[in-house]
Amino acid sequence: MNTPTIIDGKKVSAEVQQQAADRVKKIIEKTGVTPCLVTVLVGSDPASVTYTRMKRKRCEAVGMKSMKVELPEETTTEQLLAKIKELGDDPAIHGILLQHPVPSQIDERAAFEAIPAAKDVDGVTIASFGAMAFDLPGFGCATPAGIIDLIDAYDIDCNGKHAVVIGRSPILGKPMAMMLLSRHATVTICHSRTTDLPGLVKQADIIVAAVGRPNFVQGDWVKPGAIVIDAGYNPGNIGDCDYEACAKNASMITPVPGGVGPTTIAALINQTSIGAARQLGLDLE
Repeated sequence: MNTPTIIDGKKVSAEVQQQAADRVKKIIEKTGVTPCLVTVLVGSDPASVTYTRMKRKRCEAVGMKSMKVELPEETTTEQLLAKIKELGDDPAIHGILLQHPVPSQIDERAAFEAIPAAKDVDGVTIASFGAMAFDLPGFGCATPAGIIDLIDAYDIDCNGKHAVVIGRSPILGKPMAMMLLSRHATVTICHSRTTDLPGLVKQADIIVAAVGRPNFVQGDWVKPGAIVIDAGYNPGNIGDCDYEACAKNASMITPVPGGVGPTTIAALINQTSIGAARQLGLDLE
C-alpha cells in the first residue's frame, strides 16, 4: 500500500514565521521602527472576521504591530478607496491587507489597485503580478507564495516537471502558474472549460488544486508518484482533493487543514517584514 509523505504546513509556517521574527528584530534594532500590518475588513462576514483575527495574531507573534480597520457592510467603493489611500500615505504602516471577498457593491479590483505596490504584502495588485511574472522584486500572492515555501522546504524539484494547476483565479491559479514556470516547470492551467480534465491531470508530476470545489480531484486522476498540493478550503475542513483516494497514488500530499493554509498566513507575515525593511532602506533579504 502506498504511503505518501505528508507535507506539514504547520511546520513550514513556523519556520517562515521565525524568519520574519528575526527580520523584525533586526529592523527594530537598526531603526527603532516596529513594522505594522493593517487589515481592512468591510462588513462582518464570520469567516472573514476569523481570518483577519488570525492574521493579526500571527503578526503580533513575530513582534510586529497589527492594526484593524473595520468598515460597515454598506461602504461604497469611493469610501473604501479613500480609506486605503489614507492608509497607504501613512509611513507608519508597512503592509495593507484588504480581506476579500468584499460586499458586492464594491469594485474589488479598484480597491486592490488602490494599495501602493510597496505595501501590497498580499500580492493582489496588477503591479505585484507583473513584478512576479518578470522575476522582479515585488510580492507574490500569499497562497501561491506559501505553496512555494512548501516546495522549497520539501526540496521538490520543479525543473522540467509537468505541473498542472486547476483554477485560474488572478490571485491563486494564475500567479501559481507563473511561480512554477519560474522554477522551470512546464505548466498547464486547467479550468471549468477544459476538455478531458482528468486526462490532463493524470499527466502531471505536480498537481495544484485551486478550484474551490470540495473533493473535486479524484484519486484515479493522480498518476503514481505525483505530488498533490491542495489549495482548496471548503466548509467542513474539506479540500479540493479527495484526500484518501489521492493519497493512494501520490508520493507527497498536503492535508486539509494543516497544509497550504498555515503557509498562506506565514507568507503574508514574512512579506510584511520584507516590505518594512525595503521601505526603511534596509537590505535584510
